[in-house]
Amino acid sequence: MGHYLVRYSLLGQIGRFRSADGTSYPRRARVVIRSHRGLELGEVVAQPDATTAMREMEGQILRRVTVEDNLLAARLDKHRHQAFNACASLLQENDVPANLIDVEHLLDGQGLFFYFLGEIPAEAEAYTEQLAATYETTVEFRKFAQTLAEGCGPDCGTAAAAGNEKRGTGG
Repeated sequence: MGHYLVRYSLLGQIGRFRSADGTSYPRRARVVIRSHRGLELGEVVAQPDATTAMREMEGQILRRVTVEDNLLAARLDKHRHQAFNACASLLQENDVPANLIDVEHLLDGQGLFFYFLGEIPAEAEAYTEQLAATYETTVEFRKFAQTLAEGCGPDCGTAAAAGNEKRGTGG
């Protein structure tokens, strides 16, 4: 069949993905996907039924997770924690009223996501852009509270549904 439901991202989004080479993946298989955000890790949840398979795909499953992918993910996880601590320190030192919840780093190293609860003050955006330059990535801001309040309805998993604002920096 080649179409799968895959759980991905720190917030556990579920999307429809097509196997790039027709490989069959069992439920719970850890995979590398190309989503609208970039390369990231995911977990196969299920094969969609015929109705779901007809809907638009959100990306591709490139392969099963390899030992190298796991090593890279561990390294990025370390950077994720460093970015969280650096951001939290900057916000605290400068009395910026922002509630940083978590940070996510994509597998390709090109996406760094700072998750905030509630509105994001302009000062917080400036500091996260500085941090992104340090980590040479693109920053995306997620209004986590809005997603929680509104739930995940039509267009679930899209930038508009997540309520994000994108700010590009270095590359």
